[in-house]
Amino acid sequence: MKILLFSRKDTLHDPSELRRVVDSIRRHGFDYAVNEEFSEVLASVLSTLGEGGLCAESCAEKPTTYAGRYEGSAEACVMVCLGGDGTLLEGARRLGGAPIPVVGINSGRLGFLTTVASEGIEELFQQIAEQELRVEPRSLLEIEGEFSGGEHEEPALNEIAIQRRGAGMISVEAYVDGQMVATYHGDGVLLSTPTGSTAYSLSAGGPVVAPSCACFILSPLAPHNLTMRPVVIPDSSVVSLRLHARDEGAILSLDNRTYRLREGAELQIRKAAQHIFLGVPRNNSFYDTLRKKLLWGVDVRS
Repeated sequence: MKILLFSRKDTLHDPSELRRVVDSIRRHGFDYAVNEEFSEVLASVLSTLGEGGLCAESCAEKPTTYAGRYEGSAEACVMVCLGGDGTLLEGARRLGGAPIPVVGINSGRLGFLTTVASEGIEELFQQIAEQELRVEPRSLLEIEGEFSGGEHEEPALNEIAIQRRGAGMISVEAYVDGQMVATYHGDGVLLSTPTGSTAYSLSAGGPVVAPSCACFILSPLAPHNLTMRPVVIPDSSVVSLRLHARDEGAILSLDNRTYRLREGAELQIRKAAQHIFLGVPRNNSFYDTLRKKLLWGVDVRS
C-alpha cells in the first residue's frame, strides 16, 4: 500500500500532528510520497523534532498555474490530505481522474470533506492497513463554454457558480434540458452537487442533500426577486447558463478556482463521466458529520 501525502505550502500545521502522521505511516509499513511544495515544509518541521531521512519522492508535479498531477500507478494507493476542505479539493484534482481514494485529516475550520480529527490519525491508518476504509464515489460537474483560461478545466466536486464582479447586478438565464427555469437577477447563480450541498450552496439557502442522491441543486445568489428559491434537478440534466452583465462582466468559479466571464457568455454544465472517490473512516456517517459540524441538537442557551 502506498500513501500519497498532500498539503498546501501555506497551510498551518501542528508539528506533533505531522510527526504522528509519519510515525503511523511507518508503523504500518506503508510506502509514502509527498507533493513537492509540502515536502519542504514537512522536512523542516520533522527536522526540528529530530526526524531525519524524509522520503523525498514527490506525489505530484511541481504546480503550474492551476495544477500538477500524480503520474504514478493508481494501484493500492490512498491519498491523505492534511488541511481543510480546500486542501482536499486541490489534492483530488492533482490525481487527474485516477481512481485513488482521497481522505482528509482536518486542520482547517468546519471541514465537511476532511472528516478525520487530529485524535483519529492512528485509527485512520489502521483502517487503511486493514482495508476497512469505506470508499464513496462522488459526482462531479463538467463545464463547456468560453471563459478566460479554462478551456480545458477539470471537473468541479462542490459547485460551479457565476457571480458578479463589480457593484452592479447581473442577470443569468438558466435552462434545464432546453427548458427555461428563470432569469436570475442579483449576484448570480450556483449549481451544486450533493457533496457541495454543505458548502457554498448551504450559505445560499440551498438544502442539505445526502451524497448518494442523484441530483443537482440550482440556487440563486442574493436574488433581486425574493420569491426565487433553490431548485433540485436530476443529475442527468444538462444545465445551460447565459450571462447578461455590464462592462465589468462576471466571475466563474469552479470549487476554489476562478475565471473571468465576458458579457453574453454561454455555458453548458453536466455530470462528468468520472468520479472522485472519497475515503470515509469506519463509524463515520454523513449524518454524524452534520450533527457534529452544525451542532444539531445541541442546546446553546446556557
